[in-house]
Amino acid sequence: MHSSKPPEGFFPHFRDSGLTAPWKPLFSRLDGDAVIIGLRAGSAHANSRGLVHGGLIMALADNAMGLSCGRASGASGLVTVALTTEFLGVARLGQWLEIRPRVLKAGRSLCFAAADIVADGVACAHASATFKTAA
Repeated sequence: MHSSKPPEGFFPHFRDSGLTAPWKPLFSRLDGDAVIIGLRAGSAHANSRGLVHGGLIMALADNAMGLSCGRASGASGLVTVALTTEFLGVARLGQWLEIRPRVLKAGRSLCFAAADIVADGVACAHASATFKTAA
């Protein structure tokens, strides 16, 4: 049986949006510039087969990488230019899903990031993205 509490160091996610509201509770922790996002997978996160939906994984990876790029570059209002995701496995209901971003390069107008997505510590996806400062 999984605990409903997040792992140590995670707190309620500081950034709300209409997109992520139905997926609460979301949690995050800071590690340098990285904004690591996590959640306990439940029915609101699942596809029709009872697995965590790939679209949710992509959206949270985009969120974590974008917030991390904003911290690294000091820019606000970043928009996603490109986002790619490779699915390596599945995330199941009850598992702790964690998006672990890292900023690869933060410039004045562009920022590049990657993220490893793990379910109970096992890789289930990898994402990469490019962000641009909004004009």
